[in-house]
Amino acid sequence: MKSRRSLPKIKTLLLYVLLLVFLTPFLMIVMNSFKSTQQFVENPLSLPTSFQFGNYVSAFENMDFLQGFMNSLIITVLSVLLILIFSSMTGYLFVRFKWRINGIIFFVMLASLALPFQVLMIPLVMLYGNMNLLDTKGILLFMYLGFGVPFGVFTFHGFIKGIPFELEESAFIEGSSRVRTFFQIVLPLLKPVFVTLVVLDVLWIWNDYLLPSLVLLSPDHKTLPLSTYNFFSSYSVDYAPLVAGLIMTIVPVLLLYLFLQKQIIQGITEGALK
Repeated sequence: MKSRRSLPKIKTLLLYVLLLVFLTPFLMIVMNSFKSTQQFVENPLSLPTSFQFGNYVSAFENMDFLQGFMNSLIITVLSVLLILIFSSMTGYLFVRFKWRINGIIFFVMLASLALPFQVLMIPLVMLYGNMNLLDTKGILLFMYLGFGVPFGVFTFHGFIKGIPFELEESAFIEGSSRVRTFFQIVLPLLKPVFVTLVVLDVLWIWNDYLLPSLVLLSPDHKTLPLSTYNFFSSYSVDYAPLVAGLIMTIVPVLLLYLFLQKQIIQGITEGALK
């Protein structure tokens, strides 16, 4: 009996230990953001002897934080919105319309998921560079749409297959169009998938460095991850403001998930139950 009662306590203790392990890298970044660059280089694991709040001021100014934040916000919101709309509508098309071409396109999309971006990045940049289409947010949105839609279609496709077609038939009998039926009946049922993809795509696009670094060339178009490169010079790195800049880059996403955590948990739970 005692061993059975102690099991929940042991599980709780293990969860706290795992939480500490996962939080340790983030806590180290926060701790180092208040050090001077010299203290950081000498011992990154030590506690700060004095709190250097000026690191955040320096990071805010050198990164042009407001400009980078607006660029990241516009690119992330529009990209995620377009991926969700196109993925859900394409997944619905593949499930409800049994055309032979749909199966071929769906297979091609699944095959593209196995293709690493590093294989495509040089030909992609050369192709768009030769057409003078780089250094625009529109092209970056187009690329995110191309790389994000296949996984979204795969996710929506599996979920829509579980929605009874009788729900749509009743709407068709009452005179509802296909488009209206999709947006008023099918789309609300896809909330769990929407929430899951929002979590994954926001983290991917907001934190992405490689693709924006290849497409966005002018300083006015730089996102927050690209702005952190301002602390690198030819012969040295200003680590303290750099770490403070990383914290400032992470904070908006953390705040978003803190405010939406109930909806995120509810959406993922509904998806698991279905």
